[in-house]
Amino acid sequence: MRLIPVDTSSALVMVAQPPAPKIANRQTGEVATDRETGATLMTVDVMFVMDGNAEILNLVVPQTGISGELAMGTPVALTGVIARPWENEFNGQKRHGISFRAVAVTPLTATKAA
Repeated sequence: MRLIPVDTSSALVMVAQPPAPKIANRQTGEVATDRETGATLMTVDVMFVMDGNAEILNLVVPQTGISGELAMGTPVALTGVIARPWENEFNGQKRHGISFRAVAVTPLTATKAA
């Protein structure tokens, strides 16, 4: 599967929703883990602002890559962001999109955002 590196160096990024465990199976409540490391996977919604356009991105990050307090509004740096196109079919309907994953999300300020 194709992985596309994402350059976030010229973007303003801040937390839109704090980290939460990524659920692998909604029926059982099973939490997703990284296939290679076994680390618990978390989702973090971030507001990504670049060239006057803002988007909310849902990032998947290993729990080990989340450092500091990531409260809503906290400016953050993203490390190792990749985009991965996906497609699936369920009940005869095709769906597609792009998922985003980061190695780490780090707050840019030492203090909690107001």
